[in-house]
Amino acid sequence: MRKRSWGFVAVGLLVALLLAGVVSNYASSHPDGLDSSLLKGCTVDADGEITGGSCPAQQAKDHELADSPLADYGIRGVDNGFLSTGLSGVLGVLLTFAIGGGVFWLLRRRGPARPDDAGDAPREDRQPAGTAG
Repeated sequence: MRKRSWGFVAVGLLVALLLAGVVSNYASSHPDGLDSSLLKGCTVDADGEITGGSCPAQQAKDHELADSPLADYGIRGVDNGFLSTGLSGVLGVLLTFAIGGGVFWLLRRRGPARPDDAGDAPREDRQPAGTAG
């Protein structure tokens, strides 16, 4: 990869780390479109608990990975919410970058194709460069 490309990747990674580590803490705590549409038909109290009505959100269950170390946009065991959210964002960016980089590394081109590998004529039928056939 050229030096200019590495610079672009490094700046992109730094911006993603900054957004995940700091800015993610200022994201809205209000329900997104999916959550709010699942609550239609129910009444909800100030804590977000369903108090009445009938809606699809009443059938919601905890995810199988709800007890995992990075569940719920935080890191289990880190008591500071700002730090927990920031660290989980940074770990997510680094993990995504590592997996994506590994896939691109595996799929990269190994270099320009050589004319000998073209396969259009058997090797013994080719004329050496600079000779008349």
